[in-house]
Amino acid sequence: MIRKRKSNNQPDVSILGNLNTAVLLFDDNLRLNYINPAGELLLAVGANAVLGKRVSALVPCPAESVESRLRKALLTRQPFTEREVELKRPDGHLIRVNCTVLPIHHSNTGGELLMEMHQVDRQIRITREEQLISQHQATQALLRGLAHEIKNPLGGLRGAAQLLERELPNRELREYTRIIIDEADRLQALLNRMLGPNQLPHRGDVNIHHIIEHVRGLVLAEFPSGPRIIRDYDPSIPNFEADSDRLIQALLNLTRNGAHAAGDDGELVLRTRVLRQFTIGSTLYRLVLRIEIEDTGPGIPDSLMDRIFFPMVSGRPGGTGLGLPIAQELINQHGGLIECESRPGKTQFFVYLPLEPEDD
Repeated sequence: MIRKRKSNNQPDVSILGNLNTAVLLFDDNLRLNYINPAGELLLAVGANAVLGKRVSALVPCPAESVESRLRKALLTRQPFTEREVELKRPDGHLIRVNCTVLPIHHSNTGGELLMEMHQVDRQIRITREEQLISQHQATQALLRGLAHEIKNPLGGLRGAAQLLERELPNRELREYTRIIIDEADRLQALLNRMLGPNQLPHRGDVNIHHIIEHVRGLVLAEFPSGPRIIRDYDPSIPNFEADSDRLIQALLNLTRNGAHAAGDDGELVLRTRVLRQFTIGSTLYRLVLRIEIEDTGPGIPDSLMDRIFFPMVSGRPGGTGLGLPIAQELINQHGGLIECESRPGKTQFFVYLPLEPEDD
């Protein structure tokens, strides 16, 4: 279907409807005459709602007035390209695009402007996700090696304390051996928590909203005085194969952190969406589930953002620094990934889970 504003001088742009690149066509008054489906998807708008609108309403550029720049291109008939331009979509999301503008002149009109936009966030995101996955895999490998080196002497230490406890005639002296045994058990439990489950997930048919509602109930019981929890679910999400216990644990870790950050007077948003033709790392999936956990807390300090998925790193007093790396490991076991964006007043954790096998 061709989405264009009626015009007597409208050039043939039907072929643009099949492009994956966003294409917008503006008249000499810089009003939108045409937007292809890729443009609607990129800008998160509907053609019928934006045709006839001025360019400044669709493509706000913070550095310079977009209208003055485009009028100059119409006047000089010189195309230009801007790279990594940051745009704010009507839904509030910021995107980064490479933008090329090509003046088109006709003999009986003042001309038109063809604008081509290619989103580069995806390439940046793929690189970042690949780094995050590699970072997590390297951390897990290091932890497994370290755990192996610690567990052997730890087991010997515990066994020796047990033997010594049996030989000691004085009950008061046995209290010291009991401390050794208890501390050895505590260190063993800590290592096990850092490594996460060492068995493959037990997959079954799960409904993600049943899981999230279970997590919400646990958080409400733990934080009865707040924060206020807002649910924004997509009812079209299908059931999929996953280990429900591990998903509950991962989402509970994230949601509990969000509740702590938001406090009694804040808000916690639980949101689900389906993404189509979406990559996790470098793997393309036809359908991907995105779970968003958003809080209104103070945000994560910049000094911690690159390390929040490392074990023993916590920005909360009294925190163990294990919740996020364990959640990342549990989601990784399902072929998914957790990402985070944070600024004061708004921290979002995004959980991506494939709903279907990867696209060949």
